[in-house]
Amino acid sequence: MTLSRFWGWFLIHIALFLSLCYAEDPFVFYDFEVTYITASPLGVPQQVIAINNKFPGPTINSTTNNNVVVNVRNKLDESLLMHWSGIQQRRSSWQDGVLGTNCPIPPKWNWTYQFQVKDQIGSFFYFPSLHFQRAAGGFGSFIINNRPIIPIPFDTPDGDIVILIGDWYTRNHTALRKALDAGKGLGMPDGVLINGKGPYRYNDTLVADGIEYETINVHPGKTYRLRVHNVGISTSLNFRIQSHNLLLAESEGSYTVQQNYTSLDIHVGQSYSFLLTTDQNASSDYYIVASARFVNESQWKRVTGVAILRYSNSKGKASGPLPDPPQDEFDKTFSMNQARSIRWNVSASGARPNPQGSFRYGSINVTEVYVLRNKPPETIDGKRRATLSGISFVNPATPIRLADQYKIKGVYKLDFPNKPLTGPPKMETSVINGTYRGFMEVILQNNDTKMHTYHMSGYAFFVVGMDYGEWSENSRGTYNKWDGIARSTTQVYPGAWTAILISLDNVGVWNLRTENLDSWYLGQETYVRVVNPEATNKTELPMPDNALFCGALSKLQKPQDVSSSLATSIIEGRSKLFFTVLMIASTLFLVSR
Repeated sequence: MTLSRFWGWFLIHIALFLSLCYAEDPFVFYDFEVTYITASPLGVPQQVIAINNKFPGPTINSTTNNNVVVNVRNKLDESLLMHWSGIQQRRSSWQDGVLGTNCPIPPKWNWTYQFQVKDQIGSFFYFPSLHFQRAAGGFGSFIINNRPIIPIPFDTPDGDIVILIGDWYTRNHTALRKALDAGKGLGMPDGVLINGKGPYRYNDTLVADGIEYETINVHPGKTYRLRVHNVGISTSLNFRIQSHNLLLAESEGSYTVQQNYTSLDIHVGQSYSFLLTTDQNASSDYYIVASARFVNESQWKRVTGVAILRYSNSKGKASGPLPDPPQDEFDKTFSMNQARSIRWNVSASGARPNPQGSFRYGSINVTEVYVLRNKPPETIDGKRRATLSGISFVNPATPIRLADQYKIKGVYKLDFPNKPLTGPPKMETSVINGTYRGFMEVILQNNDTKMHTYHMSGYAFFVVGMDYGEWSENSRGTYNKWDGIARSTTQVYPGAWTAILISLDNVGVWNLRTENLDSWYLGQETYVRVVNPEATNKTELPMPDNALFCGALSKLQKPQDVSSSLATSIIEGRSKLFFTVLMIASTLFLVSR
């Protein structure tokens, strides 16, 4: 064989070999440096949490089935975990970034998350899950695009725009945390941020001069996809754009029946995609508004975020009053009926373990029922705490999943009650025992006086019903058994209930919590433990090589070099693979001569 023929042979075979090696789903890499910076979103200098010196943090842009690698360098003065809200972490609760599954990343350490966005599409966000840090920032958008072979149920938009809204305090997160620890409430927020910026000065009395505001630039006659996330602390917000309709298209990974709204209530932790058509005459810029809901709105006027929608042919600045919020002060059913109107688009294609439209959840037999009831915070052992069903959750020093892995006893109790406790409330590490491949019905009963939203990691659940009053078994007659939206975060109105159905097909330990950050911090959460009796990598991936150890397993933790970047090891591994192939090919060439 001549050298020229060898190189032709070699290139063909190396291409074939590498195509097999790289036929797995692609990787996307991100490097997060988490630090404090000083910012003045409401005109008051304060400490915020930035990622790569950005507040909010960068968008993670991925595609269905991508392997996402995020190397997190913790440059804060306290421990850190990053949680990927709504990312299901199929087969890998190890990567969820909450205390039930992960040991915290110590200050000055780095740790690399690696997970696959398996069978998902849609709009999500990430945030730091410890120490009330989300109140200081550290959040950003997480997009999962469709693969090209899966059509989206609308024309390809002319642009994709992320809008992060949320209530905001000018006090640092450490001061807010101390207030809660002292048994106090947080009081009214100081404002609402839109993409990390304060309000446009629509009112000289309510808005100080010199505040930087967000401007979203668009062209006339186009359609844009707006991905709107409420990343705030505890305030539901009504989102609207002056003189424009919002065509709802997707919510937390599920395409919706498309319908127009002049405004939509977006509760803490929720995400929506709207299609916005720029069909106005651009006589001036237009207001983008996110205003507080379910409060005394006359007293909460300052808790309003205002940004600007600017057409490229705009003829002037926005002026005059803001577009009105819903006029439903004496009609508590308006918002709930709006929520009920959000339906699953069962005819749309979509990536999911059970393809959208084929999962007939209404005909599946329920195997377990849990009624989870909350109340206003109460005193337990001299401390102000929040409860679910009479239990205020205490995070263990050793994460639940890690305790299971090493068979550490006494870390938690697998005894969370099916119904609320009748005795005095208590502080426990009490966990729900979920049945693998079971079908769980959860009733979220909100006996608090404020709105709550509840989130479950690891799953998209079906929202099948909600109403005012106490849930009873007769309430099942009102369930939507066909096209209830599948999502990971649902609202529960004060004095009302919401029912969800969950197909427990994802092995792991999964956080079930209120998204209201103050109540979560005070213990309103639990975990659902789902175990396959026949342990196999097909249903749960092994513990990652770079897992951190803490609590009863602290002695297993090696020095800081164990947290070196997994991203680097992946790249090095692939380089070694290439050179191995090269060596084999060279040997074959010599033999062939």
